[in-house]
This record gives sequence, structure tokens and C-alpha cells, in this order.
Amino acid sequence: MSIAMTATCPECEARVKLTPDLEKGEILQCTDCGAELEVAETNPVELRLAPEEEEDWGE
Repeated sequence: MSIAMTATCPECEARVKLTPDLEKGEILQCTDCGAELEVAETNPVELRLAPEEEEDWGE
């Protein structure tokens, strides 16, 4: 029997379900607000808003 792990979304404070094989730097999406979240730490799990990718206009 597996135990469901959760963490709190820093944007809307909803509970985000996590997988046991979670890795630092992984990007998740909050099912409540749709925010992209980055795994900052795995023990204990800490989520932060993922950095927005900037457009590369060939510069």
C-alpha cells in the first residue's frame, strides 16, 4: 500500500499530490490554479513557482 504524499501550492495553497519518485528541479502543475511549480527540495518537499521561460528571439 502506497502513501499519497502532498505539498502545498505556493500560489493558491491547494494540496498538490506528489509521486514517490519526485526529483529536485521537476516541474509540476497545480490542479486547482494551474500554476507551474518547481520542486525546490525533496526532503521535506518544498514547491515554488517555476521560473517563466523567456522568449529567445534568436539573439
